[in-house]
Amino acid sequence: MSTLITVAPTGAEHAKADVPQLPTTLAELVDTARSCEAAGAAMIHLHIRDADHRPTLDPGLLKASVEAIRAETDLIVQLSTGGSVHDPLETRLTVLDAEPDSCSLTCGTTNFGDDVFLNPWGFMSDLYVQAQEREIVPEFELFDLGHVASLARLIDAHGLPYGGKVHVDFVTGVPGGMPGTPAAVLAGVAILPPAVTSWSATGIGRAHLPVLATALAAGGHLRVGMEDNIVYARGRQVASNAELVERAARLATELQRPPMSTADAREFLGIKRR
Repeated sequence: MSTLITVAPTGAEHAKADVPQLPTTLAELVDTARSCEAAGAAMIHLHIRDADHRPTLDPGLLKASVEAIRAETDLIVQLSTGGSVHDPLETRLTVLDAEPDSCSLTCGTTNFGDDVFLNPWGFMSDLYVQAQEREIVPEFELFDLGHVASLARLIDAHGLPYGGKVHVDFVTGVPGGMPGTPAAVLAGVAILPPAVTSWSATGIGRAHLPVLATALAAGGHLRVGMEDNIVYARGRQVASNAELVERAARLATELQRPPMSTADAREFLGIKRR
C-alpha cells in the first residue's frame, strides 16, 4: 500500500516576521508546491495570506492561488474552509467559489488555544451539501473524538460526498483538542464509521513525529507542513516545507509504503479533473 502525503505549507497562525521561510506570497506558494510535489506530496492544503502576510479569504486571491498551482503542478488543490479562527461562517462558505479539487470540512467546534474554532452543525451541513453540489471532495478534519460522531451524522443526513469516498484527517495536538499521542490516534481510528475509506493524521508541534509514525504503522496516511510544525529537530527550525515532505516520504518508503502518485491519489480520493 502506498501513502498519501498532504502538505499544509502555511496555515493561519504563524507570523511571517517570526518565520521568514513561511510561504505567504503566490510566488512562494507555487515554488513550494513544485518542490513538495517533487519530494512526494500528492495534495496541498492551502491557507492564503494578503499583501501584508495576514490570513485572508479574499475570493480573488483564493482563485488565483488555485489556478496558479493547478497550472504549475499536478497536485490535488485543497482549500481550507477554516480560514482563521476569526473569519465569519458566511465568508468561509464562499471558499468553494474558487473551485478547488478538495476542501477541508471540520466536524465540530473546538477550543483552539485561547480562541474557539467555530463549526456548528448548520455550517457543517451547508458546507457538505454545497461541496456535493459543486463536485468538490471534502476532507473531514477531526480535532476530537466527538467529531467522529458528527461525521457519521453528516453522512447519515446527506449521503456520501461527491466521488463516493470518505477521507478523514485527525488533527492532533491543538491545545483544546485531542492530544497528539499514538493512543489518541488509535482511539479515533477504532470508532470511525464504516463509510470511511481512508484516514490520515497530523501532529501539531512536538506531536509531529510520533503521530506520523503511528499513522504509517496503523495503515493511515500523512499530513505534514509548516502550518502544523516549524521545528525539524531540537534547536533547528524547518528550512522549507519540502524538507518535511522529504522526511515523510523517506520514512514511508522505509516502511514499504512509498508516496502515492498524484494520479493514484485522485482515484483514491474520488477527485475529478477540472
